[in-house]
Parts: sequence; structure tokens; C-alpha cells
Amino acid sequence: MNQILYLECPCTSFPRSFARDFKETYLYPPPSTVYGFLLSLVGEEDMTAHLGVKLAIGILGDDSPISRIVRKQRSHKFVVSSEAKKRVEKYGEGVYPTSQFSKPNFQELLTDVRIALTIDSRNEDASIKLSERVAIALSSPNQISRFGGLSLGESWSMINGIRKYRETDGAIRWLVKDNRGLISLPVWIDRQTGQGSFQRFREDSDFQDDCWVSINKHEISTKQKTRSSRSKRKQ
Repeated sequence: MNQILYLECPCTSFPRSFARDFKETYLYPPPSTVYGFLLSLVGEEDMTAHLGVKLAIGILGDDSPISRIVRKQRSHKFVVSSEAKKRVEKYGEGVYPTSQFSKPNFQELLTDVRIALTIDSRNEDASIKLSERVAIALSSPNQISRFGGLSLGESWSMINGIRKYRETDGAIRWLVKDNRGLISLPVWIDRQTGQGSFQRFREDSDFQDDCWVSINKHEISTKQKTRSSRSKRKQ
């Protein structure tokens, strides 16, 4: 079995894809989030650089408790509507008056998040595999060029650290792919369209082949393309 890594984050949130004013969180770290975290760890800015990599995610300890807070947040989204396009024309890309586009919203937080993860890079096309870059980042961090804090989830959710897993860290509950499972998590989200691919999971104490989740770019189906073109014509 591939090397298992241990990751600890004191406080974070994994906002659900459909969350709006009330930002609910997934209870478990989505594969899409873990993939983004690993890219940040090695200083990679291209989201497609390591497509084809397989990840396996496990949970240590009890499920993280959920807290609910009120915080002021910007409410603008991606430019997909005529109203949003007019806003960009008036204020500029990414510049929105705080008085109009910030308001207090409820948000769910997870505390004491401890996860295990392992990487299989055999199906990658990259010349230097993600597993190799992660190994370099952990053994010789001075060889990695990156910026900003290392976060799991949103930018403020900085981790305590990442290292090799030890048996003393506790038993691992692995997320296993299961189409009838009760745990649904995003694997890939297109930040331009908001569409993506999801996978259902169940928990199991034993590692198995179905723990592996392949990270691949979401392909828009013909039906989705037709629906998207219709909405554009209406605008």
C-alpha cells in the first residue's frame, strides 16, 4: 500500500455546492478539496497539472463537531448572468462595493479535523508525479516554491501540519465508493460553470480498491450544453 499521510486542521469548513445564504458544510473533506490542498502544498497553480491522480481519504477519531456562526461575507458569484456582467462593466472584474455586496450570513464550521490520505500517481501524465512532489515537499520543503498559508478548504482554514501517518494516531475510517452510500462529496467542480462530478461513499475500517477516487476534469454532457446555450439565449 502507498504511504499514508496524516493531516490535522483545527477549524475549517467545506461549503456544500448548493449553499447560499446559509453556508452548510460537508461533514467530510471532499476529494476536490484534498486535491486542491495537495496542489497548494507543492506550489502548483494549474488545477489540471495532475489529472488522473488517485486519492484515498480516511477519517481519524469521531466525526468533527459542527458549530454555527454569523460572519460577514461577500455574496457575489461567478459572472454567469446578465446582471453580473453589468456589475463587472460598472465596477470592474472582482471589484464590488462592500456596502452592497457584503452581508452577515450563517456558516457551519468543523473543528478538530483529522484525516489520513494516500496518493496513487501511476495514471498521471505529468513528468514529475504528484506523489513525488509531495514527498519532496515533506522531506525538503526548501525545494518547493509556493506562497500563502497552507489551508484545507477556505483560505482562512490553515492546518496544524502534515506528516507521515503513525499507528498511534488512531484507527482510520476509510471512505469507500458506494453508489448507495449516504455520503455524497464533490470530486471535481468547474469554477466557471459551477457544474461538477460527485461520488457517493460509505465508511469502512479496511482499506480496499474502492477507496481510490480518480481526479478527472468534469466533462459537460450534450444535454447540459444544450441547457446552457438556451439559458444564454434567454439572457
